[in-house]
Amino acid sequence: MKVASIAVALALFTTTSAFAPNGALPAVRIAQPTNALNEVVIVGRAPATSSRDSSLSLFGSRWRKARKFNAPAKAGGADITEKEVRALFELWNSALATGDSRIVASRYTKSPVLLPTVSDQPRTDFASVQDYFDAFLLKKPLGKILDGKINIGDGWASDSGIYEFTMGATGDVVKARYTYNYVKEDGIWKIQHHHSSVMPEEIAMGKPITKSEVRSLFSLWNNALATEDPKQVAARYAKNGVLLPTVSDTPRTDFASIEDYFVNFLKLKPQGEILDSHVTIGKNSCQDVGIYEFTLGTTGKKVKGRYSFDYVYEDGEWKINHHHSSIMPEGIVTAEPITEKEVRGLFNLWNDALATKDPKQVANRYSKAGVLLPTVSDVPRTDYPGIVDYF
Repeated sequence: MKVASIAVALALFTTTSAFAPNGALPAVRIAQPTNALNEVVIVGRAPATSSRDSSLSLFGSRWRKARKFNAPAKAGGADITEKEVRALFELWNSALATGDSRIVASRYTKSPVLLPTVSDQPRTDFASVQDYFDAFLLKKPLGKILDGKINIGDGWASDSGIYEFTMGATGDVVKARYTYNYVKEDGIWKIQHHHSSVMPEEIAMGKPITKSEVRSLFSLWNNALATEDPKQVAARYAKNGVLLPTVSDTPRTDFASIEDYFVNFLKLKPQGEILDSHVTIGKNSCQDVGIYEFTLGTTGKKVKGRYSFDYVYEDGEWKINHHHSSIMPEGIVTAEPITEKEVRGLFNLWNDALATKDPKQVANRYSKAGVLLPTVSDVPRTDYPGIVDYF
């Protein structure tokens, strides 16, 4: 009888093995779940043809990371503790830390409703939720709950209260109100509804800021200059920001035109310093005006200018709403002082340009309306191409 049982078992094994995919499957060890969230740890590589890998193919090489945020809940019943409900926020917060908007969007149900903090548009599907976090994750947010109230029902749970984000990209700290409604979908606890809003008293009474903090906003702009990336500088301006720049007659009224100005200005490798500052603080706005000085890294030259920065609180951070920069007017009226020795030194600059054997560098030593009456040509040279041609 015992021999017969063994024979039957071997026959069943042989029959079922015929339906297995070709090639040996890697060993997989599954650890026991530790709580109602059933956060399973899988050791070993998942088969390339497994349905689980296909369902997460959206994440590509992030299969393991995505799996962490999509572990199934305990089968049967709606049992979940308050501690485990709060842990669902940590899963979402950890998804933010990946910097991958797809992983964040995977924390929401198939038919979610996200009412985000800094967008008027409700997000009601995976694509629109991902789209919101594409922009939000650029700020490198890290959240924590300051105060929350949890409710638990049959197959659902809610967590609402106050949370705070530290923006790694700028160092800004922003508070907001939140509501999460969680449900089980395909055995996994997910966010069905997420409502986030700014603190209303900050809207009514204005975002508080001190004079020293207003002055430090210049440092954010100056640090952006140091990156030599015009996009990062333009990102310091508000959506409807206006720049009246020092050395351009054209007002810059959108991101593209502001970026365009700094493409050229950053070639000088400028670094600024405020010499004299006067700060005014209003409701969700502030102003810093005075005198600043730039050291141009390409030449070592120092240039003073007058500035006005008007800041507005927009999308959870202070941005430049208006920036007016102008040269010191007395320098225009009275002319830049120069000594006889410095005048003689100007010849050396021209002579050094000759030594380069580059006619353009020589022509660059002449003013826009310069006139050259050359030694071995009867033709007066009155513009840049004519001067280049002579040399």
